[in-house]
Amino acid sequence: MRIIDLHCDTMARLHKDKSATILANDFSVDLNKLKKGQVDTQFFAMFLNLEKIQESGEEPYPYLLDFYKTVDLALKSAKTTLNKATNMDDVEQNRQDNTISAILTIEEGGFLQGDICRLDQAYDMGVRLITLTWNYENCIGFPNYKDPAIMDKGLKPFGFEVVEAMNEKGMIVDVSHLSDGGFFDCIRHSKKPVIASHSNCRALTNVTRNMTDDMIRLLADKGGVMGLNFAPMFLGPDQTSRVDDMVAHVLHMKNVGGEDVLALGSDFDGIGGVLEIDSSGDLMRLVEALGRSGMSDTTLEKFCWRNAQRVMEDCLGNVEE
Repeated sequence: MRIIDLHCDTMARLHKDKSATILANDFSVDLNKLKKGQVDTQFFAMFLNLEKIQESGEEPYPYLLDFYKTVDLALKSAKTTLNKATNMDDVEQNRQDNTISAILTIEEGGFLQGDICRLDQAYDMGVRLITLTWNYENCIGFPNYKDPAIMDKGLKPFGFEVVEAMNEKGMIVDVSHLSDGGFFDCIRHSKKPVIASHSNCRALTNVTRNMTDDMIRLLADKGGVMGLNFAPMFLGPDQTSRVDDMVAHVLHMKNVGGEDVLALGSDFDGIGGVLEIDSSGDLMRLVEALGRSGMSDTTLEKFCWRNAQRVMEDCLGNVEE
């Protein structure tokens, strides 16, 4: 079964630990594990913690440029087995070449610092998805947060400009980590499908990072997807990430939003706790568990890759003009 994983933080770990490589490491994701888990396309996030970056006396955009050097070196080291993809033609060519596609993302739109030209520069790096916020307010909008007053706030004027520009350029708008108000603004104003790359169901686990049933329905109606997050705190009541809980969240997504909203966004190498599935190499355990739950082969394919690919086709397109 082919797998598309919409989110991992492996590149951030490589950026911190220069002795590790994407070819083989002790993390949850490396080339061998991706192959074993039948991962066809992996979205790799360049994660920016604005608070820590600023505490260190740095600025987000120069930090991103330095981070990109790590990513570029990692991909060059794995060339012919893991290649960057910027559109669907790249993905299809990689498939023909038996090569895994790497799609670059940025987790924290605050790197823009109000300068829309930096979006062009990120695009030129090969970035094709931006998670609009992480856990802090930024120039785009507000994060999901326990304070309802913050959760109700939507996109800032610059945030609307960013969404419009991302639509025009062919970049995927990611609402994971965004406030509820920001989510609704993206649904109303984006001309293309939006995604929640690594979020689960609030009805099952009542944390603000998860999505309400109404949000799941709206995301589905928009043609978007939500990627199942393996983090324990978003799956259940304790610090263990269980396959049974994953199955429950996927089935809830399907019951609420339909089978076309299903996707996978593991959040590997960005999560802690005890993980029953602790690497990309074990992803077939989840596929097998969903099959045992009664999920049809057609729906399984949609969850594993077809729905994510549909969004990629809608947002990224094929050869750039």
